[in-house]
Amino acid sequence: MKESTFLDLGSGAVVSRDAGAMTLNGTVNKTGMLLLLTVLTAAFAWNQTLSPTGEVAPGASLYMWGGLIGGFILAMVTVFKKTWAPVTAPLYALVEGFFLGSISAIYNHLYEGIVMQAVMLTFGTLFALLFAYRSGLIKATENFKLGVVAATGGIALVYLATIVLGFFNIQIPLIHESGLIGIGFSLFVIVIAALNLVLDFDFIESGVEQGAPKYMEWYGAFGLLVTLVWLYIEFLRLLAKLNSRN
Repeated sequence: MKESTFLDLGSGAVVSRDAGAMTLNGTVNKTGMLLLLTVLTAAFAWNQTLSPTGEVAPGASLYMWGGLIGGFILAMVTVFKKTWAPVTAPLYALVEGFFLGSISAIYNHLYEGIVMQAVMLTFGTLFALLFAYRSGLIKATENFKLGVVAATGGIALVYLATIVLGFFNIQIPLIHESGLIGIGFSLFVIVIAALNLVLDFDFIESGVEQGAPKYMEWYGAFGLLVTLVWLYIEFLRLLAKLNSRN
């Protein structure tokens, strides 16, 4: 996400690429393509996760964990090899779809209707933040970026600790439960995930203005998809906590 991303590595200067440069329409189109690929594999995984009787199938964990681990690996490859984004970003969307479809089916099995609510909240947040960004209500200043990145890093550490402690059957109390603290934590995470959308918008706009290479359209679309996936999962978690209190 650094400005050097758009510099020519040989000369160190920003290069004007004209037809070969990143465009806003191109990034929007590629974002739509990634979302479509994600939905396709998610629909397949959903059908495979639930048995004809509506129960969770025995092999559901294969799609969930396979998609989660595979998506993480492809995401890391894309981050460190941006030039591979035209290939790795679509692959990430396909693999991540398996994870989303499987976990969504499980959540919907537990709390019917929760998935549609999470989808509507996710895209509602996307369009609300896009409007706020385009209208100037929210600006991606340096302090704003530092705050969001720091908060995101803190949340990542909490989730990493949760995974590591889980191997020893130790759970972090309260924040993953359905009490007021757990709901408050989920709301905080959702706010930070939503603010990451602003960083994505700013990154894409900066890339277009600086004449980033064409493959950065795929990278910008990939970054936006990653944030949307995170936001959707957090909405699912929050809604599940709320429903479990009823």
